[in-house]
Amino acid sequence: MTQLSQYRDLEIDWAMTPWDAVTLYLEWGNNSWHNQFQPVRSKDDYSNYFVVYTWDAAPKVILVRRNSEEAQELVSMELPEGMRERFLDEVGHLKGVFPPNAEVKEWLKKQILN
Repeated sequence: MTQLSQYRDLEIDWAMTPWDAVTLYLEWGNNSWHNQFQPVRSKDDYSNYFVVYTWDAAPKVILVRRNSEEAQELVSMELPEGMRERFLDEVGHLKGVFPPNAEVKEWLKKQILN
């Protein structure tokens, strides 16, 4: 059983990026009704999504639950070593918070089901 398996029934927004989350939840009114995401109307609106955090020596993936008041870190896990290097190469070894790429998403989906 993995750390993520306890969240297998959680609705995860696989399309949410850190930038979309800021627009939706921290910059209310800064998004269009025609966009992929509907505008936030209250603190009861929330999203569950993953980010890859590369500020530490070993990049980690974080499951975030965000509404307009806070972002909760539900789970934090280091990326596997080979995947870690490929991800860092893809983002130019920059420090930051990034959306998971296709490889990381595939790995996360397997982790959730185990």
